[in-house]
Formats: sequence, structure tokens, C-alpha cells
Amino acid sequence: MNARRNPQRPPGQDSPNWQTFFASLSQVARDEDLQRFYQAGAVDAQTPIEEAPLVALDLETTGLDPKRDAIVSVGLVPFRLNRIRCAEAHYQVVKPLSELTSESVAFHRITHSDLKQAPRLDSVLAEILSVMAGRVAVVHFRGIERGFLDEAVHYYLNEHLHFPVIDTMELEARLHRGDNSPGWFDRLRGRKPVSIRLAESRLRYGLPLYQAHHALTDALASAELLQAQIASHFDPGTPIGDLWD
Repeated sequence: MNARRNPQRPPGQDSPNWQTFFASLSQVARDEDLQRFYQAGAVDAQTPIEEAPLVALDLETTGLDPKRDAIVSVGLVPFRLNRIRCAEAHYQVVKPLSELTSESVAFHRITHSDLKQAPRLDSVLAEILSVMAGRVAVVHFRGIERGFLDEAVHYYLNEHLHFPVIDTMELEARLHRGDNSPGWFDRLRGRKPVSIRLAESRLRYGLPLYQAHHALTDALASAELLQAQIASHFDPGTPIGDLWD
């Protein structure tokens, strides 16, 4: 058996005390659903990852800019390190604030006809927050999920949404830090940087390929990737504070 190792967080990337932060936010949040989300609290940073309640989260959007683009679908899959709760998974297509483009339709395959009967995000936001409450979100590239959900909460509620995340892409970047920037001699020999995209990362652990750019399957794919990362490189007793941001 290979020895487990805990790749260290890069310098300068210490996360806040999420329990204290949530307690403070619960006192100032004006929206009742947002209050309940913060009142549910955050997992203690010293909690072993094997004991932490988790929820894989994925968003499909009309583009990559939270200020200009919008959410079109949300996937949520509650899980723990030893079990994925597929029966409790949530998937919702939502009517975006910005128009679909031909590029975004080709990317996530959600069309105008799919959105005719779709609700606006604000009508399902309470459900999303309820599923996330008390759990640590697991994503693959935190800039999308954090940025777009915060922008949506700001648009609909005139407030902000803060939550800790474990970013499986960032964990892969830690694991392959030296492999992501080969020197000039390695480049001459045709060596390419290691891809830390979701599909390529899964292949390194022998995980199957799923349909890409579907919020529910990408959430499931992120949950499975984290399980494989912990099994291969970390001790299951690793404090969750060493993994989240």
C-alpha cells in the first residue's frame, strides 16, 4: 500500500474561521432563508474529512462571468466519504437572467424550449440553501459555484452568500504542482502540463467518464473524484480545514 500524504495548502491561502464567520453572518442576514442557512452553522475545521457532511455542487451557466452571465441549472448531491446519497440528489433547470447564446447551448445543451416552464432561481433558492446548510460544498473550480451563487443572492436578495468549499481542482493542482509547469527541456521532449480538468482528473483515478457539462452528473463526478483523491493521497482523518477554502 502506498503511503498517504497530505499536500499542504499553498502559503497565503489560510481560510477564515467558518464557524465564527457563520455565527456573525446569521446575526446580520435579513432574508429568513439565508438566516437559517447561516444558523445551521459550519463544520468545525478540525473535523476529520471521513466524518464531515458534504454536498457536491455544480452549476451550468450561460458563460463564465458572474457579473454578465447567469445560472441555467443546479446539481446537488449530498454525500460522505464512504457513501454518495444519490436518492437525495437535486437537479433543477432555472430561467436565466441573461439570454442563452448558441455557444452556451452547444456547451450545456439546455435550450430555450427547456426553459419555457423553468422557474426563476429565486423561487428555488430556499431549497438550494436548505440542501447546502450544515454541509461543506465540494466543487471542481470554486470560481464558478461561489461566484455565480453569490451574484444571484446579491441580485435577488441584495445580500451576499459565503460558504466554505473543497475544490477538487485545487487539490489536483496541489498534487501535481511540479508537473503543471515543465521546464524548457521537458517541453522540448514533448512533455505537456498535467491537466486538472474534471474529466482528465477522474481518468487518473480510473473513474468512468460521464456526460460532461450536466449539473447533476458533474456534481456526482466531483463527489467521486474527492473520494478517490482522499483514498489515494490523504488520510481519512485529515482535518477538513486542511482541504477547504
